[in-house]
Amino acid sequence: MTSSAGSDGRVYAAILAGGSGSRMGNPDKPKQFWMLGSRPVIVQTVEKFALVDDFDEVIVLAAAGWVKQTRDLMTRYLPSLAGKITVVTGGAERNDTIMCALRHIEQEHGIGPDDIIVTHDAVRPFVTNRIIVENIAAAREFGACDTVVPATDTIVHSVDGRLVESIPRRSEYYQGQTPQSFNAARLKEMLEGLGEDERAILTDACKAFALRGQKVALVRGDVTNMKLTYTSDMRIARAIVGDGGEDA
Repeated sequence: MTSSAGSDGRVYAAILAGGSGSRMGNPDKPKQFWMLGSRPVIVQTVEKFALVDDFDEVIVLAAAGWVKQTRDLMTRYLPSLAGKITVVTGGAERNDTIMCALRHIEQEHGIGPDDIIVTHDAVRPFVTNRIIVENIAAAREFGACDTVVPATDTIVHSVDGRLVESIPRRSEYYQGQTPQSFNAARLKEMLEGLGEDERAILTDACKAFALRGQKVALVRGDVTNMKLTYTSDMRIARAIVGDGGEDA
């Protein structure tokens, strides 16, 4: 597979699709497979990345037991892009799933010093081309970046969940979204260097970088780049696309 990035290294997308549907009230069907308009959520998300010329490969990390169905969906709904998309099994936790993507890259292509990996939640189907392209650029420049939007509500810090510890300055706080993007070699080194205790608490790759004093750039997100976590989120998403349907 020839890289469109040339001497800048290859660029990979890793679509994290291992979540369950429990918080949607449908534990038998992960939320990324729910219909949004005429196509499943995961199809709409993957398409956003597969249409970006910068990507050499779009890797979809599916939960065990859902790999075949995910492959079938890519072939059915995205036949002209299917050659750019690879579906592999993800891990038990988020960082494990990202490591599965890195292992796939290493085994199939090797990881070059300038390769970039853009990680994204399968249940954020409204990500824009601008966000994706700016992630690639920021990862190349800084080695790591996080997509964020400014906090709009006052942030309240509490240690015990009962009493207010502090109320920080809202202008200095942001809400994290995805993509989160990295120099692939540095990300692999960072994740492999986590101790067992750190693996248990550091479920966010950007946080692992920040705690080790590594620069993590900010990429401006968008409030429409929402994560479909609860049933109410799906109702909002369906309103955005003009779809009033419901999943069985």
